[in-house]
Amino acid sequence: MAMWAGRFQKEVDEKVNDFNSSISFDSRMYRHDILGSIAHATMLEEQNIISPADRDAIVDGLNGILNDIEEGHLAFDPTAEDIHMFVEAELTRRIGDAGKRLHTARSRNDQVALDIRLYLRDEVKEILSLTKELIRVICDMAKEHTETIMPGYTHLQRAQPITFAQHLLAYGFMLLRDMERLNDAYKRLNFCPLGSGALAGTTYPINRKRTAALLLFDGPVLNSLDGVSDRDYCLEICSAIAIEMMHLSRFSEEIILWCSWEFKI
Repeated sequence: MAMWAGRFQKEVDEKVNDFNSSISFDSRMYRHDILGSIAHATMLEEQNIISPADRDAIVDGLNGILNDIEEGHLAFDPTAEDIHMFVEAELTRRIGDAGKRLHTARSRNDQVALDIRLYLRDEVKEILSLTKELIRVICDMAKEHTETIMPGYTHLQRAQPITFAQHLLAYGFMLLRDMERLNDAYKRLNFCPLGSGALAGTTYPINRKRTAALLLFDGPVLNSLDGVSDRDYCLEICSAIAIEMMHLSRFSEEIILWCSWEFKI
């Protein structure tokens, strides 16, 4: 039964369930959801909110779920509403009531916000790594062609002579700016929303700085309402990626031109 369906007296139409379900695409965040929950449980025990026995059961259970997913022994339930409900239900099935205590001092809102930040943080790191490698390749090729003369083009018409190195490094500088934009967005992304609760925090004596440190954030989001409601970092990353894709598209189109019969390269 869906978490919000307790007041219904008959089964909800499957089309409604399909509309509300997000596990078909947010299942990719399973690792981030589990790692966030492990950090949360660790903090709860350190603050004497849950017992050491419950913490150990939760952490062991979550690690078991993570291993089973990655080894192909546990498939995602397509009827689960989202990855958060799937993990929580599987954990409770494995360890009993201790699994339910994982949600203490945490809302679905700050859990979702956390998973998105953790996921995007990994994706940005991967894009930065790949972009850096492409810049390295461009620079290596440019070193080999500092004396290679070629025509510079404007509007597909030959203009002034330049070196092939100069032409290549134009793309290197574009990609360097792309990396700067992504790194700048990363700085604003890397703050932890856990502890924001639904929007106004929690009455439990949690340690937000400890949770943020466990998850390698620069610190907690300072305003709880902002922590669960804002997604400007998503738009910022999308913008940076779109600009980089424009540069890569331009580079690709130029390679296509060079391979055409007209250019005869």
